[in-house]
Amino acid sequence: MKTIYLSENETEKSAEILKNGGIVAIPTETVYGLAASTFDENAIKKIFLAKGRPNDNPLIVHICNIKNIYEVVSEFPEKAKKLADKFWPGPLTMILPKNKSIPNSVTAGMDSVAVRFPKNKIALEIIEKSKVPLVAPSANLSGKPSPTKFEHVKNDMEGKIDAIVNGGDCEFGLESTVISLIGEKPIILRPGAITPADIKSVLGEEIEIDKNVFSKPQINQKVLSPGMKYTHYSPKAKVFLVKGTTEKYCDFLKDKNENGIFALCYNEDIPFLKIPYISYGKKENPTEQANKLFGALRECDFKKAEIVYAHFEMINEISIAVYNRLIRAAGFNVIEI
Repeated sequence: MKTIYLSENETEKSAEILKNGGIVAIPTETVYGLAASTFDENAIKKIFLAKGRPNDNPLIVHICNIKNIYEVVSEFPEKAKKLADKFWPGPLTMILPKNKSIPNSVTAGMDSVAVRFPKNKIALEIIEKSKVPLVAPSANLSGKPSPTKFEHVKNDMEGKIDAIVNGGDCEFGLESTVISLIGEKPIILRPGAITPADIKSVLGEEIEIDKNVFSKPQINQKVLSPGMKYTHYSPKAKVFLVKGTTEKYCDFLKDKNENGIFALCYNEDIPFLKIPYISYGKKENPTEQANKLFGALRECDFKKAEIVYAHFEMINEISIAVYNRLIRAAGFNVIEI
């Protein structure tokens, strides 16, 4: 397959490809998504094939207008309306009861559906011109770090999809917050830019974080949200997540000077390291870490790292989102020092 490259102004052409059953990588404010018509099962199959994505990993449906919500869901409860008023368009995905017209291939056979209203102008124009909600999982090979730049998508998807829209670098750099509103209590299934405190400020109640945000689900367990079940965001190297202060982290690495060993570190660690390193931002700035993390993980492959020790310290609620991605990149291999 020949993959064509489109500019941010060629949204009409992108929409035509999607209307005709093609799949197109599009930018959002979080990461690049691999888009297809929500109601075209053949196009959805192409997404799973291009990514090598397991069929039991549900997809997120993207809309461009709140008026379209009932094309996707069967119920839009009061809590969802409050969150939509505050955070849509934006990086928040809500799990709600699905409209019966949504194919089972989108929801992994479940009665719920993940829905989001992104704020990226290019994405919104493409959805609007496609005249249909779009599914759009991250536009990367399954298991690899999600793409936050055009070049990332090109490296993973060249020859596998119809088109890639060059929308520059993504604003936030981690996927959207996912919250389930299916049960009595709102539960965060995937942390992101919208934090538990942000959601609590709107709903006025404590927000639970699903235990699988921090741990590995059971092999046969059904999950409501993408990114919960499988190893994700991983470079080719073996990754270890190292929790501790800068002093302890650098001391831990002082004798690990074999070829192929890299530190994935904070800027503040660099003066004390004696091995090759890749920084993913300032220790006190988790928003910067979120923005740079996936690019740093991809750089591990570029530099042919074989073993990576990733430094992590919890700073604020954005740190939860960074930790969630790192622990999955590490396959839940955690070293506490």
